[in-house]
Amino acid sequence: LDPKLTGILQPIPLAGNDNTSLAASHQLIAEQLAKIWMQPTNTTLPLIQLCGANNTALRQIAMTASAFVECNLGLIVAKHLPSEKTNLQAISRRIEREVILNNSVILLDCFGANTEDTVFIQTISQLTEDGRIPLIITSRDRLPLTQETYITFDVPKLTANEQLAIWQNALGSATVELNPTVETLVSQFNLSSKAIYTAVSTAKGTSNTNEASLIDSNNLATALWDSCRLMARPLLDDLAQRINTTATWDDLVLGEKQQLLLREMIIHARQRLTVYEKWGFAKKSGRGLGIAALFSGMSGTGKTMSAEVIANELRLDLYRIDLSAVVSKYIGETEKNLRRIFDAAEAGGAVLLFDEADALFGKRTGVKDSHDRNANMETNYLLQRLEAYQGLAILTTNLKDAIDSAFMRRIRFVVEFEFPDVAMRVLLWQRIFPKDTPTLGLDYAKLARLNVAGGNIRSIAMNAAFNAAQESEPVQMKHLLSAAISECRKIGLSLTNSINGWV
Repeated sequence: LDPKLTGILQPIPLAGNDNTSLAASHQLIAEQLAKIWMQPTNTTLPLIQLCGANNTALRQIAMTASAFVECNLGLIVAKHLPSEKTNLQAISRRIEREVILNNSVILLDCFGANTEDTVFIQTISQLTEDGRIPLIITSRDRLPLTQETYITFDVPKLTANEQLAIWQNALGSATVELNPTVETLVSQFNLSSKAIYTAVSTAKGTSNTNEASLIDSNNLATALWDSCRLMARPLLDDLAQRINTTATWDDLVLGEKQQLLLREMIIHARQRLTVYEKWGFAKKSGRGLGIAALFSGMSGTGKTMSAEVIANELRLDLYRIDLSAVVSKYIGETEKNLRRIFDAAEAGGAVLLFDEADALFGKRTGVKDSHDRNANMETNYLLQRLEAYQGLAILTTNLKDAIDSAFMRRIRFVVEFEFPDVAMRVLLWQRIFPKDTPTLGLDYAKLARLNVAGGNIRSIAMNAAFNAAQESEPVQMKHLLSAAISECRKIGLSLTNSINGWV
């Protein structure tokens, strides 16, 4: 490789070097690409754009097409290219020479680049304008390039049946025994062919099984799920926080109506493959297939914990969306951030939690200036993505009436979290302390007199535990009294006679 191209052009192995097979729809696109390149032509080669949400799948198609025409494949990450015209021309000539010497196809990866930046588009157009080399561009959406001759393929996601076929091929003889598990995996995760093969390989290693004992392994199903969860984990570190979900049903104190709705949400998430694919609901209408829920209620009433319980029960990652990082005052930036969130989460490995969602899902306004127009465009875009999103999205709010009515029509579940009454507060106090916490003489009926929500009860219990630990004593009513007084002052709650007589 030309030393001047180090860090710009990277040779990658051909598809024939591994065991991965493409799904039928993707295989057809790879064959069409190969036919285009094999056509005799005295003019420039057409530029190829592969567009789709899964970059791994797009790369697989490019690798397979290159193997068909017995060419090597060189990868260029577009955001690493120089934007200065003179440098770009010099790089372009060196790339062209490498292509000729090594009989290569160039794969130009535009994922992660700002494809709406005019300088970036000019850079890509300059690099590809000669048309003397076979070149494939991969991107989420079509790029507005200046070339007259280019062909675009919109690469679809794998259907459930295609994913099932790939799973069966990857698992081999273990397929029959693992068929219920495989159907569950297909229902939850939307993985590329390569990701499925990688998940199987990882699971075999994790579960310490070999081909002979694979079928008899009791932990393989768990290993497969964990591997898929890792493969589908979205890259959202700067826009969302991944929450460590440890909460269970025993930690929740809710009314029967609320618990039934939460369990119904889990049923919908688990039975998507059966209802949408096997029973044909997805064919009847492609809209409204996402599972969106609104959790409404005062702070501390269990909204976030309920989201944790659902994610834990489904064994999925929970991501709390950081609205301060998503919402931008700059026109167009909020939509870009929303696109990143939904695109990253489309593989199905996460539950999205939009905390205090009224800031993002608020009512549209009358258009008075460009900022109003842009805000409404962002809301409309969010509506479209929420409706098409095939994962589970949970919105929490303290102000249900502030949510745009258009969102409400697209929300499948609305769960009202009520302020806990005395009986519920008794249960909250009884369950609030971990089993290893030493306690002495706690009167739960007296504790329940304090008219606060579950989140406040948790804060009081934890602060009391710190005070007791400092005194090398078990948690007692005196520690809880001191912590309760501090908590009430913090939240602006007037102290009343309700806590008199605790000690």
